[in-house]
Amino acid sequence: MSNQGKWAIVTGGSRGLGFETAKGLIAAGIFVYIIGKDENRVKESGAKLGCQYRAVDVADSEKFRKTLIEITEDASSRGFEVLDVLVLAHGVMSEKMSKTLKTTDEEWRRVLAINLDAVFTAINQLAPAMADARKGRVVVYSACLGRMSGPGTHGGLAPYRISKAGVNALVKNLSYETLLGARGFLVDAICPNHSRTDMGGPDAPRSAQEGAETAIWLATRDFDPTKDKTGLLWEDRQVVDW
Repeated sequence: MSNQGKWAIVTGGSRGLGFETAKGLIAAGIFVYIIGKDENRVKESGAKLGCQYRAVDVADSEKFRKTLIEITEDASSRGFEVLDVLVLAHGVMSEKMSKTLKTTDEEWRRVLAINLDAVFTAINQLAPAMADARKGRVVVYSACLGRMSGPGTHGGLAPYRISKAGVNALVKNLSYETLLGARGFLVDAICPNHSRTDMGGPDAPRSAQEGAETAIWLATRDFDPTKDKTGLLWEDRQVVDW
């Protein structure tokens, strides 16, 4: 698939999986804007990547939406049309002891605001134009801990698990609302597996680059609606049961 003239937004792009995703998209010839919370860090990462950057706390939906509008306007001034790729790689882990019956209101709200509400804000702001243009890919970093079945999905880390289950539900619902890719708009979730990031820690079994590979593939793959699928949870380019 030719990427000439395409552009992307990557949240959480100042570090970890988001940084590696942005790096891969740039290598594929896509013009990228990264978003990060810490202004100094996102500026440094933007310089390393050679891309545009913006600093905003995605948990603040009003400021986040305003930033997305500003980025779209800036891209338009550079001659770009409707957004081609949206990768939502931001996220936080909940406290280790945050079981359902012990989680505080503040902890619940902190995790859900970042992991789920901000995903909705970005998709709600940017995806309508993509769907109307019958093009574009949305890739959301979810987690296998957000699955409703399978190993390692039962109990503990309640806000995190539930926020990621919500992401999976949002992706599945949106994919049906947009006819499962038949009109050129794709939306998918990925499980990056346990990767060496600030969240995953230094002893995780795979690198951030390995964790980002499937997101880059989903954002740039050729898609034939007669045989290929969207609206799913992916891990290592394979579909994972919800």
